[in-house]
Amino acid sequence: MPIQPVTTDKIPPSRNPFSLGIKANGFLFVSGQIGNVPGKVELATGGLRAEARQVLENVTTVVGRHGSSLDHIVKCTVFLADMHEWAAFNDVYREFFSRNLPARSALGANGLALGASVEMECIAYVPPSR
Repeated sequence: MPIQPVTTDKIPPSRNPFSLGIKANGFLFVSGQIGNVPGKVELATGGLRAEARQVLENVTTVVGRHGSSLDHIVKCTVFLADMHEWAAFNDVYREFFSRNLPARSALGANGLALGASVEMECIAYVPPSR
């Protein structure tokens, strides 16, 4: 199976030197998503919770567009600008992942793009088409 770049009309390609994601060998590797409003270079307003919700909506859009879903995400890595917001992030995360919880790592990070409060990358399984 060839390696395919990931695109979606709901999230325009970045001008930066990385792709939205890569699909390879039955898996989708989604690049780090921040809580930016699709098509704009601005973060969702409302702080960590609003940004986290937008991050997860962006991830939902990407995996859904490429034959997967949140239920098929196997691994997430979360970067938080302030580890004191861990509990708030988990509250939002639980709205999107209530079952089939992915393996997950989280760490504090300084200097996320656009001054974001949170960034998340993930790996999703893409079930074979029927």
